[in-house]
Amino acid sequence: MIAESFKFPEINSILRWRDLFSSFNKIALIAVAAAVIGSLIFILAGRKDASVAPKGVRNLAETSVEFIENGIVMQTMGKEGLGWTPFLLSLFLFIYLCNVPGIIPFLQMPATARMAIPVFLSLLVWVIYMGVGFKHQGIKYLTHTIWPPGVPTALKPLVGVIELISNYFVRPFSLTVRLFANMLAGHILLVTFALLTNSLVTAQTQQFMLKPMAILPFFMLVFLTAFEVLVAFLQAYIFTILTAVYIGGSAHPEH
Repeated sequence: MIAESFKFPEINSILRWRDLFSSFNKIALIAVAAAVIGSLIFILAGRKDASVAPKGVRNLAETSVEFIENGIVMQTMGKEGLGWTPFLLSLFLFIYLCNVPGIIPFLQMPATARMAIPVFLSLLVWVIYMGVGFKHQGIKYLTHTIWPPGVPTALKPLVGVIELISNYFVRPFSLTVRLFANMLAGHILLVTFALLTNSLVTAQTQQFMLKPMAILPFFMLVFLTAFEVLVAFLQAYIFTILTAVYIGGSAHPEH
């Protein structure tokens, strides 16, 4: 009986959105909003009087900077990596603010659940850590990435192929898929339990005994919504800390 009233929409309909205007849909709106909100936080924080105790938006900005410095930069790159704090902070905030709309009413879609943004960010990170490698090591960076120091000569062909694929293809691919797949899976789960709850609540009169059962998918919907709050943060954190690891490794191959 419930199968007749519950129809899951086509996957394309929950991932694609009608353009608000030419070539600009809700995903683009979320991405622009994430960039604007992240910028406004620090613009407003910079206008506050630094002589008084931080509060409000300034406190949020300072807490964010300290989190990136102590929780990511110092753990992966050391003091010499503190110059990367602005980039890593911008990356973290942008990804987080793109993830969070997945649980916000009316938006209800993380921009990172579409492939374009994760791909762009991963390629950006790839270009940066490759550039850092060439800057600090010159042309030797190529040989260091393919044949790490200490590899026996007999194993160099095998290790070379593995490292080549890992450094030049797997890293950006894994960054992309990890972010995209986790946010997409969460979005689909939320849609599934929301539709199931609605189907049970609006069951026909002859199926009124099904209505109390709506509490079960509704409970899962609430739980998954709370869980997605954590996932939004964790995915932004994982992407950022891996970026720091890759940049630090390019600058200091011995580590």
